[in-house]
Amino acid sequence: MRRTTLACIAAALAALALQPCAAQAGNSCEDKPLELQSVVKGMDLALRTSRALDESGAQIAFLSRAGQDLSKYRLRYSHMALVWRDQERGRWLVVHELNDCGSATSGLFNEGLGNFFLDDMFLYEAQLVIPSPEIQARLARVLSTSTPRRLHHSNYNMLSYAYSTRYQNSNQWVLESYAAASAEPGQVETRAEAQAWLKQAGYRPITVEIPAMTRLGARMFRANVAFDDHPHERRMAGQIDTVTVDSVVRFIKTQDKDARTLTIR
Repeated sequence: MRRTTLACIAAALAALALQPCAAQAGNSCEDKPLELQSVVKGMDLALRTSRALDESGAQIAFLSRAGQDLSKYRLRYSHMALVWRDQERGRWLVVHELNDCGSATSGLFNEGLGNFFLDDMFLYEAQLVIPSPEIQARLARVLSTSTPRRLHHSNYNMLSYAYSTRYQNSNQWVLESYAAASAEPGQVETRAEAQAWLKQAGYRPITVEIPAMTRLGARMFRANVAFDDHPHERRMAGQIDTVTVDSVVRFIKTQDKDARTLTIR
């Protein structure tokens, strides 16, 4: 991948706000200071992730963290981002969508690996998906344009329906950006086009079973959870088809046979 392409990425992402203390995705979002032990563990995981990325030879990859305990839904990782190498500064940066704590809005952020792991993590473990060189080059092209901003929708819903543009969750932004990179240039420039491409390519969300009373409580007391974008019949049956890290990884590996998965513990 040429240095000029990565410089274009840096320029395109330079305007993204950096407010990690006021945003979250995949963690408890509690208003409390981090304990020293959590900071040490987070920075250690960031260092080990950086080393794994260096050794992989990648320039762009998918990075996931375990901010919440999702084991009751048979899920391990809660939040996915794109991580890219800033060669000019010799560091790895993470670009991702984050929910403004306690609200129904989100923003795009471009920040260091240390910040990415300085949340109240459930597990100090990360997962990397290293795409093939071709997909990395395609992702670099997309990130160097205004497409990621166009694909971002600020109406945040942690459990947004995979095939609706009413809301968006953090993993959904990564998935739709991947669609823009994988499709022919210019084919995917909007969320509707991204979702049409994903449906045609065979993406299938993971169904999360959520009982009626749990849905009611979440909708009443959490601004960042909604269900009105889901098909009525499936919603009433407690079947919530949302974009999860697991479903994105599964789809990437079916589309990109040369993609590699690494776990950092």
